[in-house]
Amino acid sequence: MDETTTCAIAGGGPAGMMLGLILARAGVDVVVLEKHTDFLRDFRGDTVHPSTLDVLDELGLGARFAKLPQRRADRLSVVTDETRFTVADLTKLRGRHPYIALVPQWDFLDFLAGEAARFPGFTLKMGCEVLDAESGRVRYRCAEGSDRMLRADLVVVANGRDSALRAGLPRREIGAPMDVAWFRLDKEAGDPDELFVRVSRGRLVVMLDRGTHWQCGYVVPKGMEVDDPRVVGENVAELVPWSADRALALTGTSTLRVRIDRLRRWHRLKVLCIGDAAHAMSPIGGVGINLAVQDAVAAANRLARPLREGTLSTADLAAVQRRRMPATVLVQGVQRVAQGRLVAPALAGRPPRLPPPAVMERVNGLVARALAYGIRPEHVRV
Repeated sequence: MDETTTCAIAGGGPAGMMLGLILARAGVDVVVLEKHTDFLRDFRGDTVHPSTLDVLDELGLGARFAKLPQRRADRLSVVTDETRFTVADLTKLRGRHPYIALVPQWDFLDFLAGEAARFPGFTLKMGCEVLDAESGRVRYRCAEGSDRMLRADLVVVANGRDSALRAGLPRREIGAPMDVAWFRLDKEAGDPDELFVRVSRGRLVVMLDRGTHWQCGYVVPKGMEVDDPRVVGENVAELVPWSADRALALTGTSTLRVRIDRLRRWHRLKVLCIGDAAHAMSPIGGVGINLAVQDAVAAANRLARPLREGTLSTADLAAVQRRRMPATVLVQGVQRVAQGRLVAPALAGRPPRLPPPAVMERVNGLVARALAYGIRPEHVRV
């Protein structure tokens, strides 16, 4: 006999876990299906921006989240061969959280799962991969290898940009000129305390301070295979001399294949895509987690009542897309400009096409607010 629920969510990432939490809190029965048996994935995004911190406050979870081990960053800098300047100074923001919280994504997801489990209507099934979903009928396979069926009034696809469940929905490919080789370097006394991008002709590296270590991204041309981590280490040592002893000892990297795309239609009968499944984002700005959370909040606000009352319609799903599509388009547009002005020239051995530092200083506040809150920040209303 098939299992039943009101809302089935494919994927236990930020979008899926946040949506599951808010819906369960609003009295909707939810089953979240996560294909992995734990959340321990290295080199996932871990920047939790003020927009998401505000959502946690609205859920009454801000104080508990603040107790998680985390590094708080309030500035983002760009360092070129000629100069250094601050792109975004979040200390100038007036909100409750004038900083970005850097929390390992597995800790963030464990936190959301633990809070969601307080509600009787929430179920999380780890080690269970969704194979297909049509018209509210979900087939999934658990770690022991058995296939099961789950019926739901709504299936939310939140299992990422490579989800097979987004197949058949029209998509726009925007593209990206780069991939990123991720790796860690130990942090030592005397290292700076900041987030920064180091850019030079032909080379670009991102350094994220995670307290005990640096999470680093060395940007390479699209499709390039990083076969020898020593080459990456040598380039990083030249770009960031104070890290040379650790960079030259680098033994491995993990490659992120960067994509920017978005679905033209996020839904079909009883199925809705959100987060990366609806729009694959570049790592530029570290906004992926936060856009996914914003999608989840908007979806919960619109769908909780019709899910409780059994009146959900395709119009409700279309309304979620209409609400979130403008923010998606604008953020991807900004990422595309950044690729064209910063990344592509650097990879081609040309100087980046950056505004003068004096101009960047004048627009610092606007950049900081856009980085912190994005476009049309969502607030919990259910």
